[in-house]
Amino acid sequence: MLEARHTMDAPTTTSADNGTSGGGGDWFTPRKTPSTGGPDQTRETPEAVPHPATPPAPHTEPPAADPTAAPSPGPAPTTLTPTPFTSTVAPPRNAAGQPAPSQEQAPVQPSAEAVTGPAGTGSPDAVLIRRTMAEVTPVADKVTSYFYALLFVRHPDLRALFPAAMDTQRDRLLRALLTAAEHIDNRDVLVDYLQNLGRGHRKYGTRPEHYPAVGECLIGALSKYAAGVWNAETEAAWVRTYTTISQVMIDAAAADELRAPAWWYAEIVTHDLRTPDVAVVTVRPDQPYPFLAGQYTSVETPWWPRIWRHYSFASAPRSDGLLSFHVKAVPAGWVSNALVHRARPGDIIRLGPPAGSMTVDHTTDSGLLCLGGGTGIAPIKALVEDVAEHGDRRSVEVFYGARTDHDLYDIDTMLRLQQTHPWLSVRAIIDQQAHLQLPDAIRTYGPWDEFDAYLSGPPGMIRSGVHVLRDVGVPSERIRHDSVEELVAAGG
Repeated sequence: MLEARHTMDAPTTTSADNGTSGGGGDWFTPRKTPSTGGPDQTRETPEAVPHPATPPAPHTEPPAADPTAAPSPGPAPTTLTPTPFTSTVAPPRNAAGQPAPSQEQAPVQPSAEAVTGPAGTGSPDAVLIRRTMAEVTPVADKVTSYFYALLFVRHPDLRALFPAAMDTQRDRLLRALLTAAEHIDNRDVLVDYLQNLGRGHRKYGTRPEHYPAVGECLIGALSKYAAGVWNAETEAAWVRTYTTISQVMIDAAAADELRAPAWWYAEIVTHDLRTPDVAVVTVRPDQPYPFLAGQYTSVETPWWPRIWRHYSFASAPRSDGLLSFHVKAVPAGWVSNALVHRARPGDIIRLGPPAGSMTVDHTTDSGLLCLGGGTGIAPIKALVEDVAEHGDRRSVEVFYGARTDHDLYDIDTMLRLQQTHPWLSVRAIIDQQAHLQLPDAIRTYGPWDEFDAYLSGPPGMIRSGVHVLRDVGVPSERIRHDSVEELVAAGG
């Protein structure tokens, strides 16, 4: 989709390539002309999960005011079941008894009120977790800065896992924790969210042995900045919670490792500059890339190693295996500007695994109400193609929003689809002409209570769109967002 979907970005290693790129950070050079393997092409054998080193002894927390103190040993392992309080962080373990890692992918940050929930509600651990988050939210910047100071001083080898510039990375851990805290008692929602993170983190080079280091430094930072509510009971709750969260992620990663590579190389085959700041980029992956219309993937370019951004697929799966993305260059958007202004046919990028649940349920005949703002029209176009390929005759209503008519860069494509499929209706909503923003425009039409709704676009449009859809009678369970993580943060 667009750069706004950077909320799940995470660090990667410079050479976490399963030995396919020749080692080191220059992973593009050896694969300048990737193969175009067909459906029967064999994928690379996933790298086995390494056997962990002997667990270090329990540590003593450093003085709260000195993150540069000498590194202390890591935490001792424990199990997922609640245990008596210990001052060490318990790393999760996979089915083989191996410890595991965690990182700070995160959704759009919700408000403190949305995160903490009603005071004193939920399980005992949830109450303590939310109390901690309420305490540290006003000093979020200090918490994250201190966390990274602890992490990089105690575990300097982990610095290479993160982008050189930390300005785009530093706040994601807290936002992920806020999401987990919000849904600590909602297992179904939380597990789905964490499983996506665990699978996606394979491409970042995270390993099981990273989890204890992250947990140790996380509790060190929280205990300093939540000192007013921190005690042995609170720390024990965080140990249990962190252990559970980490276990879900490592289990998902281990299962995914058996059936898919950690990433795909992809060669840019066409680069179509639609406007001065929007490009349609089409790539050929070096291995078959299975995905569903409406999903998205993460992209890393050769110009900004270890920085990933998320983009939606702009078409349903194609017989030729090509993938297309609509990319809008945004201010300070390293990846988006590189893809729009620097990338050319022949360049090689990397793709993470597909993710997202904004897909069509073909077991029903409900109509589809689709709202696409800006480059958010990309997955909407994919959904329309998906409906057409399944031979459905269900009604599909598309609202294509833009600030000006110049920003409707893909309107011709959408109108051609409308001419081909009588069940499809496309309406352009131009803010400057209608003096009405996209979500509110649907109030003029309808009713929509029997439709499945799909939203894709900037986070602000998504938030207001969800509110409008609920207000006009669309049940919450029928509202699908192009970013699962933002839905989780919004309580959707």
